Amino acid sequence: MNDAFVTLLKKANKVLITTHKSPDGDAVGSSVAFAHFLKSFRKQCLVLLPDLPAGNLSSFLEDIPYVVYDEFHQNESEFDLMMCLDYNHTHRVGEDMEAIVANWSIPKVMIDHHPNPTEFCDVIISRPEVCSTAQLLFEVLEECKLSHHLNKNASEAIYLGIMTDTGSFRFPSVSSKTHDVLKKILENGVEAHKIHEKVFDESSKEKVLLRAYAISNKFHQIPNTPIGYISLTQEELSRFNYKKGDTEGLVNVPLSIKGISISVFMMENEEGKVKMSFRSKGSFYVNEFASKYFNGGGHKYAAGGFSHDDIHNTIQKLTAESSKLIK
Repeated sequence: MNDAFVTLLKKANKVLITTHKSPDGDAVGSSVAFAHFLKSFRKQCLVLLPDLPAGNLSSFLEDIPYVVYDEFHQNESEFDLMMCLDYNHTHRVGEDMEAIVANWSIPKVMIDHHPNPTEFCDVIISRPEVCSTAQLLFEVLEECKLSHHLNKNASEAIYLGIMTDTGSFRFPSVSSKTHDVLKKILENGVEAHKIHEKVFDESSKEKVLLRAYAISNKFHQIPNTPIGYISLTQEELSRFNYKKGDTEGLVNVPLSIKGISISVFMMENEEGKVKMSFRSKGSFYVNEFASKYFNGGGHKYAAGGFSHDDIHNTIQKLTAESSKLIK
């Protein structure tokens, strides 16, 4: 697969880089890193985002060409290659952008670490055992003897992707290879503390107050289970002037409580439906449960879901099915 990737890359003059809807740190990091790599490799590129990331991630986009789908007017004849980074199903880019990813006939390359990929790309580089797409991207470029094209900016973006997708290097997905990659990108001049500060230490007052309210008032434990959850309604979000990204990481908080091994975060959207995040540790896995009961999926210890019920009924369903989650 690596040889086929290199062949397509060398033939391409302009590359369209795509990633999933509501781009997180790994999506942004891998996309930005690859854009900087392509510039060093003397290729043109454009990063196409389904929507903008949270504000604390937007600054990493400053030095690369990017566009949000609503403002994208190019056609496929302008590109020679599409990169599909940090997703492995076309629906992950959202209904609007899916037509481009699914139907454009230019060669496509997937680099992704989520399980169970679908075969919509010509080249599929899928390694679910790797902690992040950012790390996988580094590994692939290194295996292809192209990693010397990763400059400081690209290395910073790779660090961003690994850091955010591993919960600052504390998840079980972190391996000795992860630390080997980190060593190499730090040698490219990455100042790790500055990336951490940019992502985690530039919060608004409203964000801090929202998180404090959620933890102190909205945390609950399902009786006689190791499951904790936090839920927020639209009214509560509006009360604290919610901005995209303000609840990032809240799902991990219950896991810091002794006796809690599974955490669920539920947030009501403007249509009254519920976006869900699942996290777990130890011998408890959440991806199959999220897929079966809440239209989602993901990794064993980190998954997402969506409920078409209101938040009250979603909590009731979670509670009613909780025995399946801890089975």
